[in-house]
Amino acid sequence: VQLQASGGGLVQAGGSLRLSCAASDRIFSSYSMAWFRQAPGKEREFVAGISWLGSSTYYVESVKSRFTISRDNAKSTVYLQMDNMKPEDTAVYYCAAGSSRWSDRLPRSRVDYWGQGTQVTVSS
Repeated sequence: VQLQASGGGLVQAGGSLRLSCAASDRIFSSYSMAWFRQAPGKEREFVAGISWLGSSTYYVESVKSRFTISRDNAKSTVYLQMDNMKPEDTAVYYCAAGSSRWSDRLPRSRVDYWGQGTQVTVSS
């Protein structure tokens, strides 16, 4: 499985961005998917996850009510809609795929495939 993330960029605080992650594998729908992020000098952290059917989602507390993860299995693509963004959201964002057993809470240590990362910068 190859993951290609896109959609990053520079946005002002309070603005929005939508990240996309396209998967090459035709069995994309059998994977749990997640977004992680890594800020300079910090560890990569879980941001949001979605189950293989898209019926269940989970978010880290700091992004709840501002970010929305979704997926389109017909297009083998997962999305992260980011609204009301804050400077602390600045990071490289990575999409990730893992076994469907992890549902919407894919642990970093259990990721099978990583995307290449896309830079998101939020100015104050």
